[in-house]
Parts: sequence; structure tokens; C-alpha cells
Amino acid sequence: MTNSAPEPAPSINLTQVIRRYFKRELFPLLADLRLAIALLLAIAIFSILGTVIEQGQTLGFYQANYPEQPALFGFLSWKVILTLGLDHVYRTWWFLALLILFGASLTICTFQRQLPALRWFSRTWNFYSQPRQFEKFALSATLPEGSLAQLVPLLEQRRYKIFQEGDKLYAHKGIVGRVGPIVVHASMLLILLGAIWGAMTGFFAQEMIPSGETFQIRNVFDAGPWAAGNIPKDWSVKVNRFWIDYSPEGRIDQFYSDLSVLNQAGEEVDRQTIHVNKPLRHQGVTLYQADWSIAAVRLRLNNSPVLELPMGQLETGGAGRLWGTWVPTKPDLSEGVSVVAKDLQGILLIYDSQGKLIATVRPGMAVDVNGVTLSIAEVVGSTGLQIKADPGIPLVYTGFGLLMLGVVMSYVSHSQIWALKTADHFYVGGRTNRAQVIFEREMLQILNQLETTCQPDQPDQPIELSAV
Repeated sequence: MTNSAPEPAPSINLTQVIRRYFKRELFPLLADLRLAIALLLAIAIFSILGTVIEQGQTLGFYQANYPEQPALFGFLSWKVILTLGLDHVYRTWWFLALLILFGASLTICTFQRQLPALRWFSRTWNFYSQPRQFEKFALSATLPEGSLAQLVPLLEQRRYKIFQEGDKLYAHKGIVGRVGPIVVHASMLLILLGAIWGAMTGFFAQEMIPSGETFQIRNVFDAGPWAAGNIPKDWSVKVNRFWIDYSPEGRIDQFYSDLSVLNQAGEEVDRQTIHVNKPLRHQGVTLYQADWSIAAVRLRLNNSPVLELPMGQLETGGAGRLWGTWVPTKPDLSEGVSVVAKDLQGILLIYDSQGKLIATVRPGMAVDVNGVTLSIAEVVGSTGLQIKADPGIPLVYTGFGLLMLGVVMSYVSHSQIWALKTADHFYVGGRTNRAQVIFEREMLQILNQLETTCQPDQPDQPIELSAV
């Protein structure tokens, strides 16, 4: 008795299993319209949150504005915001994951539905050679007489593109209406790609720079993981001058900053005066006029050289913005006065050590305090700049342009007409993807004109279209 060797177990091809899973399970799920709508709604909701909740602020800011007791809406506190990353929504892993999933859904839908539909359309250029094929049209008619030679001029008048082969005809117009949805999908993919690229490589920074100072961008408060290479290190910016225009009522009208861009050798390569809504752009970095402050006051004590004393912002409990400094009037610093300013119009208030107002002065004026002549030379302002770099913006703008174009293209009706001449009858049928009533009227006009041409001595008879 011989022992037969056991049959080997069939080998499992892991590659085929994975390919089958993607083709039968994952791709249909991602191409599902319901999933795409859910992802789009989620992206919209979190984008709104990123607009409502201030982004990139300090811990103290969120603790002051989103306290735990009482929490906003009963649950939204600073701890929730920081834990979920709502202080930098557009750079969180879950928001980027939503964008990637939505992009994958659009891509798969484009390749599985939109492009095959376009390929199917190219196959519809096949001419219909059997009368029964016209029964499937929503709009069709059978005429006892007629010819392609009579139909062609009528279609040409309506800007149809005509293909003819023997006794068979195919005509269409509005092909851009079929391409429009593909352009819309491609534009949304560009927008998503630009948003992801900007989130990964862009950065935000803030600088408060006194007039006359030169700075490099260092105070970066929000940046993507690949943003280091986009933070400029080979050029700097000099604030030549900062000033404020005031209205006759004393309110701030506009901020201005005269900025120079300097290369590594200190040479000026660009110079612009910026204000709110007019930024400076250089090598993909945009500098916006965002805030202002008072940096210092320059003064003399008797005949001393000009001294520059820094001014700090005072706590006012929300009653306004004030800046102040202390000026010693004795060499041993035993006596002095406080100088307070509220704007750059030049009015300074001088208080003694007991907090009593003793003088009001402007730059160029002098006052005697504690036996010393105090002369005010200048109040030095600081410009507050918001600095941003987003390399994804060109892709986003291109995507929005294509999106508008694709939407307009999608509104164009794509109409198709087939015709067949047999020994006994003349068959005409057609369909459109939108504006059904207008297309039906157009078909009736064509058929009425065709009947009139075939029977010039007969009175016009209305032709009824058969609807399937």
C-alpha cells in the first residue's frame, strides 16, 4: 500500500487580494456621493470653526477668552480648544486627513464615473442602423419621407456638429457640458492640493518693530512641518518710518509703514509704503499692516544728549491704550516723573511721584520738573506687522478660476440627434442632459421644417414626438 502525498494548499496571492479589496470595497466606498457630501460638510464646519475661533494666539489669550467657568456653550473652554487643536484648525492632522479623504473621493469618482462617461460618449458616435434603436429615445419621430440631405442644413443652422455615413447621421452640440463636471472635479482637487501644500509649507509671524529698526522674521507663531525652508534668512526689512493719520475728530484714519527690503549686503532691493489692505510682497512672503504701538520717547534733561527711554503699555482694564515710562530727574534715581502717552499725535502727560498731573507737553516743548528742564524731542512709534507665506495660494487661485469655468461649462446643454433613412421611413431621435423642454421645442421645429421641405404643397401639420 502506497501513501499518496497530500495535495499542496493553494497559494494565496497577497497582491491580488489587496487589489481585489481596493477595487471591490474601498474604491466604491470612496466614490460614493454620500461620503463625498459628508466629508464636504465636515470640512465646511471645521473651516467655520477656524474662522470663528481666533487662530494662533497665546495660551493666555485662550484662557482669558475661553474660561472653564463658565465655558462657552457649556463645553467650549480653552482646554477643549487646545486639546482638539482648534487654535490651529487648518494644520491639524484630522483636518488634513479630511482634505486627503475628500481629494481621494473626488479622484476616484473622476476616474470611475466622469472619465468613463466621456469615453462612453465617444462610443455614441456609432451610427444607429436599426429602427428599433430609436425606440429607446425619450424623443423620437418616424416620418414617411425625408432625407439626410434635407436634415443636415437644419442642424447646421443650429450649430450642430454633424457626422454622416451613408444613410446614417449623428449630430451633437454643447460637448462642453459633458466636460464641465470633469473640470469642476479637477479644480476642486487643485484647491485641496493648494490648501494641503499651504498648510504644510506656510507660516504666520508677527513683529512689532520701532521706526528706524531693521529686523528678520523670527517671531513665527504658526508654521507647517515643512515651513522652515520658506522662512527667509537671506533678506531683512528696515522700518524707515511709521506714522498714523488722524481724522479731525482725533480718531485713527490710517496706519502707514515705509519699509525697505535689504539683501545680505544691506543693499535696498525693494521699498514700499504699506497700509491696511495694501501689503508688501517679496519672494512669496506678504507683510501686512496690522497693529501699532509706542516704542519709546526721546528727551533731554537740561543740556544732556538725547536720551531714548522705552515705553511700555499700561494696564487700563479695557479703558483704552496707554503707554508710559519713568524719567529720573536726579542722578541717584531718587526722584523722577512719569510720562504717559495715548497716541502718536504728540501729546504727553507728565505726573509727579504722587500721581498728580503737573504738565502736558508736545515734542519740541520743554517743562521744568523737580528743578530740571525736561525737553521732549520725539515720540517713537512701532509698526505691528503680520507676516504670512502660503505657497499653496497660486494653486488655490487657479483651482477657483477653473471651478468657475467648470460651473459655467456644466450649465451648457449637451444635445444629441441621430437619424436613419430606410426604404420606407425616415427615423429621427435625440436626447439632452438638461433643458429638456427647450430641446423638445427644437426637435419639433426641425421636424416641422423637415416635413415642410419634403411636402412643399401640403399644409403644415404638427408632428408629435413619441416619448418613451
